[in-house]
Amino acid sequence: MRHFTFKRITLVAATGFAALLLCPHPASAATGTSGDNYPPREEVFQLTAQQTQGTFIDVDGSSGPSQGDEFVITGNLLRGSVTVGTYSEICTLTRTAPADEFDLQCAGDLALPLGQLTIQGRFTVTAAGPGDIDLAITGGTGRYRTAHGTVHGDSVSDTETHLTVHLIR
Repeated sequence: MRHFTFKRITLVAATGFAALLLCPHPASAATGTSGDNYPPREEVFQLTAQQTQGTFIDVDGSSGPSQGDEFVITGNLLRGSVTVGTYSEICTLTRTAPADEFDLQCAGDLALPLGQLTIQGRFTVTAAGPGDIDLAITGGTGRYRTAHGTVHGDSVSDTETHLTVHLIR
């Protein structure tokens, strides 16, 4: 497995979490009702996740990917050129296959001024890089205590991922 692929996967996973910081910039409204008799709001926005630190942990000392290996990642979330928050995540390698293919299960959080968002999901990585990265927004604290939705990530380099966030709260 090439180091490039691990680095890119780590970045992509991390960036997915970063997108949630821009919640104050709604792009659309959803329909329906919540338990508080208010319709849930869906906010769609885009962010760029930039990895600042990343560590690969090889649990069995073998060369190449093996089940249980982990990526620990942290970075900044940007809207344009402005840093709007930070993210962190841990991704565990859950499945290996021939030809440098493996699955990563990732869990992470976004540290935001008004609370935290949590994200989780699994995606496949091949020798060509990560495929579709679609993660679930699993909850939050503070302003985001009722958060759910999805984050889609598109890797553009080893250290940068564009995120499209569909936040419902």
